[in-house]
Amino acid sequence: MRALLLGLVGGLLLVLGGVGGAGVLVSDPVLSDSPFAFWRYGHGRELAIWVVYIGLALITWAWVLLGRAVLARKVGGRGVLTTSAAWLAPIVFAPPLFTRDPFSYLAQGALQIAGFDPYAVGPAVLLGPISDNVHAFWQNTPANYGPLFVLLAKAIMVLTGSNLIAGVIVMRLAMMVGLVLLVWATPGLVRHLGGKVALALWIVVANPLMVIHLVGGPHNDLLVIGLLAAGCLLMLDGRHVAGIVVVSLGIAIKVSIVVALPFLVLVWAARLTGTRPLRITKAAAAAGGLFVATFAAATLAAGVGLGWLPALNAPIQIVNWLSLPTGIGELVYGLTSWVAEPQKPPFIVVARVIGVLVLLVIAWRQWWAARDGGPDAVRRAGLVLVAVAVLSPTTLPWYVTWGMALLAMGPWSPRALSLVVFASVWLVVVAFPDGESALYQPVYLAVCAAGALLAAISLRRPDPLGLRGPPAQLRA
Repeated sequence: MRALLLGLVGGLLLVLGGVGGAGVLVSDPVLSDSPFAFWRYGHGRELAIWVVYIGLALITWAWVLLGRAVLARKVGGRGVLTTSAAWLAPIVFAPPLFTRDPFSYLAQGALQIAGFDPYAVGPAVLLGPISDNVHAFWQNTPANYGPLFVLLAKAIMVLTGSNLIAGVIVMRLAMMVGLVLLVWATPGLVRHLGGKVALALWIVVANPLMVIHLVGGPHNDLLVIGLLAAGCLLMLDGRHVAGIVVVSLGIAIKVSIVVALPFLVLVWAARLTGTRPLRITKAAAAAGGLFVATFAAATLAAGVGLGWLPALNAPIQIVNWLSLPTGIGELVYGLTSWVAEPQKPPFIVVARVIGVLVLLVIAWRQWWAARDGGPDAVRRAGLVLVAVAVLSPTTLPWYVTWGMALLAMGPWSPRALSLVVFASVWLVVVAFPDGESALYQPVYLAVCAAGALLAAISLRRPDPLGLRGPPAQLRA
């Protein structure tokens, strides 16, 4: 109950502060010309941002408390879901938290309604409040999502029209279908992968990455990981055709999870007859056919072409060191700059190419190790998805949820859980509440890292600072 109330208060504060300090509208029809307009400007906005961080701190503390109760076996899966629902309820009505991406999503739907090809032009061609609220970085960037998401964005814009507040809320509710699918799939995936339901739900549903980024964002990755988890469960339960179709729908939203498909082929192949090469060939042919048919149907329904293929290069424009290869390239460039005056782009390009090559090696090795199929293939798919998030040319904080949606379903050691806490909390705050990047603010990041480390230690040591005597150790 303490964790539920603490997180509920945190969620309410995120909404209250977010109205002034998060990804708010450029021209707010609610607060403008009202006695509360000060909340969006000057000292009022600074206060609103502090309220957001206090809400985030309460959510984080509540998550740690809930994790302790789960590890001590005092709270089960139903308790985790009830608590998480209380945290998430107010956030449904929040403005975009730590991002402005929903406005880009809505703009992509509006482009098609206006007769433009969202894979050919960016939101800047739209004159009015929709394009005004898209982040400057994406103004001239075509959509880089699959046809199913473009169709969904169009449907939401038809439903909500020019009301961007309603558009964000409906978009969030649509993305939360992925959360429902993830919750539905968790018990079955845990049964196959050997984990614990309550712990898996604590990792993927109650996680601040879920609460703040995926729901609070909201980001379409939430719908993607829900479809991925549901599809993997269907595959492991022997419903191969349905499983491939469901995962293909996820790929038709965001192509990044396509790397899971070869692993699901191995799950299917393990249940066929014949030699291993023959079984894999038959499963690959069937899965490939289903994928092409599903993707083609989504493309026809959306009324778009294959312009999303060249548009996939759009995220590469993002240069930040959260991508390990990009970070290494920036570091080598910085060191070289002490003794020469080189150009930065070649260092980034070379490092990214090496990163992609390393990723291909990891993917191949994991796929070959999973050649016998079964739950191990799904687990290794999760590992590769995490590798994709870290080694891709561009990484954003919520990308790690692709793989964690599968890895959470397996067994975890207490030490590994502490690492999950640290990474999750820190990844939430590498952006500011309004969505601007904080990755090049070293003092801010160091303070946040200290807070994340304290949260990580607190999971297993209720009194990490030694203020109440010897710490009590919890079991996994």
